[in-house]
Amino acid sequence: MPAAIQQSQMESDRLSAIKTIDSEIRAIEELKKSLDAESLTKALDFMQNSTGRIIITGMGKSGHIGKKIAASLASTGTPSFFVHPAEASHGDLGMITDDDVVIAISNSGESRELIDILNYCKRFGIKLIAITKNQDSSLGKAGDVVLLLPNNGEACPLGLAPTSSTTATLVLGDILTIRMIERKGFSKEDFNDRHPGGKLGSILKRVSDLMHTGQDMPLLDENANMQAVLLEMTSKRLGCVGFVNSAGILTGILTDGDLRRCLSAQILSEKAADLMTRNPKTIAPEAMTAEALKIMHDKKITNLFVVDNLKPVGVIHIHDLLNNGVA
Repeated sequence: MPAAIQQSQMESDRLSAIKTIDSEIRAIEELKKSLDAESLTKALDFMQNSTGRIIITGMGKSGHIGKKIAASLASTGTPSFFVHPAEASHGDLGMITDDDVVIAISNSGESRELIDILNYCKRFGIKLIAITKNQDSSLGKAGDVVLLLPNNGEACPLGLAPTSSTTATLVLGDILTIRMIERKGFSKEDFNDRHPGGKLGSILKRVSDLMHTGQDMPLLDENANMQAVLLEMTSKRLGCVGFVNSAGILTGILTDGDLRRCLSAQILSEKAADLMTRNPKTIAPEAMTAEALKIMHDKKITNLFVVDNLKPVGVIHIHDLLNNGVA
């Protein structure tokens, strides 16, 4: 392709991308302006007061967005799952109980596949949150509360493919998810319990999950001689030794780097208390591994002793963090 034609194509692609972004930004801005606080609070009250689950349903692209909303809610402390409306008509309605809350999504509000779920909710008094751009639609009229989507068209040049509307729906789902996190006081620890795998699970592990304990901990009395220190450091292979006083409180640390810096012919006649770094940086066993990594990075160290009431209960090395995908 000639350079001039390629350049023209690149510029057309760029302009189309910007036009799409602008269109979707307008949809979000319209959602922000039109968001009804009373309806939002009523929907959130339904969700928070539910003794069952949050059931998300929707057809086509709305269904794809609904699956993401269900996944976000479930992973942040609000039990939730997606029910396909077509499958619901063939037995999956039995998955919805009287204690649940249903969130039904349809841009037009006239998805025929939703009719059976809407009727089921009315028959058994199940709370229904409708997400649609048309309050006077079948879905809008059936909802116990309606969260309106902006009605300002799609980014699609044909005005047909769900684009701006699905973006607005996704944002509305995030609004519900984030507010439920805040209302329930969902914590990092709670998040960790639901994300044991992958990068998030690694970052959210606690120090106690990775630390070396018991006989694996390089630990000596602060009055130990340097021969004992060298043997302990070599056998435990963590590049450090911690020292405690007669009360079992951690008073210092000596690393392999410290040894290299103070190496001399007289080193074996020294006592650990003469060479150790006093009041070393420590961390609590319940701290997140991401916090341990930050301390090591900021202090330019590779080991942290883990203490409980000033007494060492473990030690963690930067390699433990790297090998578990924390960094």
